[in-house]
Amino acid sequence: MKIRKAVITAAGPNQYRLPLQRFVDLDGTERTALRIIVDEAAEAGVEEIAVVVQPGQSATYTEAAGDRARMLQFIEQPQPRGYGEALFRAAPFVGDQPFLHLVSDHLYISRQARRCAAQLVEAAQAEHCSVSAVQATRESMLRYYGAVGGRRVPGRNDLYKIEHVLEKPTPTEAEQRLVVPGLRAGHYLCFFGIHVLSPAVMEILGRSVAAAEEAGWPEPVMLSPALEILAQRERYLALELDGVRFNIGVKYGMLHAQLALALAGKDREETLARLVELLAGLGPGSA
Repeated sequence: MKIRKAVITAAGPNQYRLPLQRFVDLDGTERTALRIIVDEAAEAGVEEIAVVVQPGQSATYTEAAGDRARMLQFIEQPQPRGYGEALFRAAPFVGDQPFLHLVSDHLYISRQARRCAAQLVEAAQAEHCSVSAVQATRESMLRYYGAVGGRRVPGRNDLYKIEHVLEKPTPTEAEQRLVVPGLRAGHYLCFFGIHVLSPAVMEILGRSVAAAEEAGWPEPVMLSPALEILAQRERYLALELDGVRFNIGVKYGMLHAQLALALAGKDREETLARLVELLAGLGPGSA
């Protein structure tokens, strides 16, 4: 099971500008979020990447990818018909191969020498099945993420057999269907923004897209319902990565991501010193 292809979705109405935002990366170099995400995929062994974009965005994204642009091809989503429909547009690119999937509004910091996507790809190749990265997330953040329920794989503390998938569940729904034995109270396994998926997910999405089209698109086609079906049809695992995700699309998300990159990178000491100065200057009586 060799993962050679990746799909990045970046066509969401409130999402498409986020990959163009600039950050100072771990090595102190300024890069766009898109370039950082493409690096994540490339260093996991991916050779070709499809980016699903809004119409007319290809040139902008090509520039944002820098010298990694040669790895990319662009697929347009003409109408905002949901995350699942966007991913399904890459079905011809994926073909009958498993693929790495990343969202374009998350950045990742690994606690290992291997990047987060590389950890996931390694696990998927070892387990020979679809694997989604997850992070134990407090209940108050459920409104931002898809979440999974299941049980630990015997002998592993970081690997779970997925039994259920829900998109942005309420706390009540999560308590009823997504409690994972052994996870700390008030926390659930929420998606990390990186998946390795079998081509079966494209067949499932294709059925959903066809049904929505026949019904006149009463609602967007989302990915989580397809992953719920995938979990019932074949072995599908969740892996808690040794790393942290940062959603740059939420309030202060870009700030938190940049601080984390700075504190984990080569400019850590300078960043800490500046933070101390800032906090001291904002203390009582500083006005």
